[in-house]
Amino acid sequence: MHAFDLSPLFRSTVGFDHLARMLDTASRVDEQAVSYPPYNIEKLSEDSYRITMAVAGFGDSDLTVTTQNHSLVVTGQTRKEADEKVQYLHRGIAGRAFERRFELAEHIRVVGASLANGLLHIELTREVPETLKPRTIPIGGTTTKVIDNKAA
Repeated sequence: MHAFDLSPLFRSTVGFDHLARMLDTASRVDEQAVSYPPYNIEKLSEDSYRITMAVAGFGDSDLTVTTQNHSLVVTGQTRKEADEKVQYLHRGIAGRAFERRFELAEHIRVVGASLANGLLHIELTREVPETLKPRTIPIGGTTTKVIDNKAA
């Protein structure tokens, strides 16, 4: 991946250092780490999204979903003692620990999470405060008085 020099932007912008951090993080991504567990990001409507992750072999107690500082972190950790009792002849279902991070835009909030049929669904919504929503400014005209010149 190409390295981008963002220093010219820093001379004329304020508060966009998180953007540089995100680009730096994206350039250092390990391709194997990106592939497990597989996931989809869906746009359900103008202001709602869903992240679906395939987490076969993980239960509710094995998964943790947290948000902090515009980041969504999903971690999975299987219990080792359950695996030690089983002797596998072939093990094709990956049960390794993982941590997946998603950077959330401002005003994106996690509404809930559910686990069904080996799929973890994380529901997100965009909640823009009223003060930041576009608003229409009514155009007021000046009232002009018409003077009747015939009366004079």
